[in-house]
Amino acid sequence: MPGPGPHTMYALGTGIALMHVTRGSFSPHHCLFYATNAFLGPDLGSFSEWLTSSAIGLGQGFGSLAMDFIHHPFYYPFLLGLPLALFYSWLSGILFRGGFLDSLSGQVPLSRWQCFLLVCAGSLSHFFLDHLFEENGHSSTYSWILSTGWWEGAAPINQDAVLVVGFLCTCLFIGFVYINRVKHNSSVVTKSSQSMRLILAIGSLYCLWCTSQIYWRNPPQPAIGEEADLGVLIFLTIYFFLPHGLCILSMNPKYHLDTPEELPL
Repeated sequence: MPGPGPHTMYALGTGIALMHVTRGSFSPHHCLFYATNAFLGPDLGSFSEWLTSSAIGLGQGFGSLAMDFIHHPFYYPFLLGLPLALFYSWLSGILFRGGFLDSLSGQVPLSRWQCFLLVCAGSLSHFFLDHLFEENGHSSTYSWILSTGWWEGAAPINQDAVLVVGFLCTCLFIGFVYINRVKHNSSVVTKSSQSMRLILAIGSLYCLWCTSQIYWRNPPQPAIGEEADLGVLIFLTIYFFLPHGLCILSMNPKYHLDTPEELPL
């Protein structure tokens, strides 16, 4: 599975990009705690397993149990989210008041809720890499993603799929253009929210179509040719879009730098 380097560089690189485009609302404090939980977070279980492994079976058994519970995208924030949020909120204040880490926005320490969101985001981002690049490509999650495709020879052409997918994609493009049309008096934030709701609605219908063809139809048939669209969409929603959405929700509100040059690319 990916080691500390890829986890840290992926999360820290994403955090720096958010810091730049938000002009400081996503601060270095956000970046640090997000990257820490993406790297060390769920791997605390494997670290405990290594630390407690010895000739005494009790210690090794405890470490293995910690690994089973903590190394999980949802158990980790559920079990450790609250204590870690308290710790990171306290640490944020220490880092700022001690002059170790700039907040850019001056709104420190990060609140416990902001820190909890970053713990959840880091855990999900950790497993974005783990599910794709562990167990020699045979992880249960990756195997399920591929199972939603069609690999029994050439996929038969399904005219219903052509019509349904064509209709949904057309609605997506037309709806997006309509929401963001010229001379529309809504703000950028409103347009973005409406566009996101449109994507969620079309995506839900798309997944419903795929599910009906793969799991509800007897015998099953390929939903979209040989493509594993159902697995890919669900995986990206949980492990890519959701953690970045949590990062956005954790940002400091109503703050912008006066000069964008202060944040380098």
